[in-house]
Amino acid sequence: MITSLRIENFALIDAAEINFNSGFTVITGETGSGKSILLNALNLILGERANFSVIGTNSDKSIVEADLLIKGFGLESFFEENELDYFDTTIVRREINQQGRSRAFINDVPVQLTTLKAFTSQLIHIHSQYNTLELRDTNFQMTVLDVLANTSVQRSLFSELFLAFKNDQNALLKKRELLSESLAQLDYNTFQLNELVELDLDKRNFDSIKQQVEIAENADEIRAAFGELNSAFTADLGTIDQLVHLKSMLLKKSTLSVELKEMYERITTVLIELQDIAETAENIGESFEFDASELVENSKLLDDFNRICQKHNVANQMDLMKIRDELSQSGMSFDQLKIDINQLEENLKSQEIALIESANKLHDARLKAIPAIENQIKSALTELKLVDTELIFELKKENELSSDGFSKLQLLFSPNIGVPAVPVHQAASGGELSRVMLALQSLMSTKIKLRSMLFDEIDTGVSGDVAQKMAMTLKRMGEGMQVIAITHLPQVAAKGGQHLKVMKSVKDGKTTTFVQQLSMTERIEETARLMSGDEINAAALENAKALMN
Repeated sequence: MITSLRIENFALIDAAEINFNSGFTVITGETGSGKSILLNALNLILGERANFSVIGTNSDKSIVEADLLIKGFGLESFFEENELDYFDTTIVRREINQQGRSRAFINDVPVQLTTLKAFTSQLIHIHSQYNTLELRDTNFQMTVLDVLANTSVQRSLFSELFLAFKNDQNALLKKRELLSESLAQLDYNTFQLNELVELDLDKRNFDSIKQQVEIAENADEIRAAFGELNSAFTADLGTIDQLVHLKSMLLKKSTLSVELKEMYERITTVLIELQDIAETAENIGESFEFDASELVENSKLLDDFNRICQKHNVANQMDLMKIRDELSQSGMSFDQLKIDINQLEENLKSQEIALIESANKLHDARLKAIPAIENQIKSALTELKLVDTELIFELKKENELSSDGFSKLQLLFSPNIGVPAVPVHQAASGGELSRVMLALQSLMSTKIKLRSMLFDEIDTGVSGDVAQKMAMTLKRMGEGMQVIAITHLPQVAAKGGQHLKVMKSVKDGKTTTFVQQLSMTERIEETARLMSGDEINAAALENAKALMN
């Protein structure tokens, strides 16, 4: 329940703190006094879209904060799932600023707006005179039936089964599409894989093969180069002959100078190295041979390798090996895909059997409960002065499964005996719809643990004894939950356990709205004002006392 609501710099409210009691609270105030401001502020707490034009002039932001008593509502798991600290009295806050930004908090921890909405929507429900449009919503109608038929748990379990079934159906469809695409790709992948397998990438080194091919293709030039090298050193008057002559000359004169002796030794060393080079070049040149058939084979292998590298847009052997392994895995993935499809098909068969059984039981339970529900609603409507009115739950069984099982519901309304029942939103007047909704909400409140419900002028369009009956219904609902009603009717105002009045004042040329909790004397006067207008006479005061008693 809401224990307090604090509002700062919001529309005409500079600052207000409103304390709410449990049970039935009424809120009154003259037209234009600012009752809608309270609703708008509360809607912020409920996570609704912010209207930044409501930000007041005292600062660049508005703040709405509420204390919610949540002990005993089993919401601990919500706090755990959202990593929030749980407190029996939880503080929720919403801030909006002139820059168009909005922030939400639960127990001073910033949260997403969706998180705030998910939390507060479990605790507070606002029902305005316009919410009678819910009656034409088939999902709302089915919710009413399931609550009153005590089949909400069955419906929830069925919904989980149905959602899982639909998810698996979608998964099967996607896997079948993937299988179809894979079948088209499989032959091409197999061809590519065979090409790569034939290269024998694990046993062959294509860098080495490339070198062998290059050597074989340039054999004549290589032999010629070694021959030219040998001739340059060994020919008459070649390099070696000249060095031998120099060595002989230096040997004779090495005793004349240390430097000449060093030159002799260095030339001796160079001569030994050049003679070895010449001999090696001669040996290699004479023995250099290649296998022509091996050159043909290696050239073909290298051509295949280069072609496949270009085909896959890669540059080396390692990249080709990765592609080969991926193509090999794709075949395994294809086989796994077929296994997954078969498994999903089997699962869907068993799921469908369970769904059909659950849907049949749910439909039968709903159907069985409808007569008693219709009688309860008739009694509730009779109390609200809709004596001959009937609300009929027309439940039909469909052949196709939906999120509601096999059930298709239409809520029919007949205002008088002998008048054919038609869909409720086509037949009932505004006042009748308000009473129908109040009757339904009243009956539902006895079935589920509601937290706080705010009725915004649900009594519009009614008066007299009907208003009295509606007031008694609201008061009775307040015995099991927190009920807050914004009203213009004295009959409703008189039945509140707590009475708040929204008022406006003008000070220093500025209009502000504030909320005051009325004392018993003030309540009597306010109820009398609702009956007779601003001119309150003794008769009106007596009538107000009588209403309150």
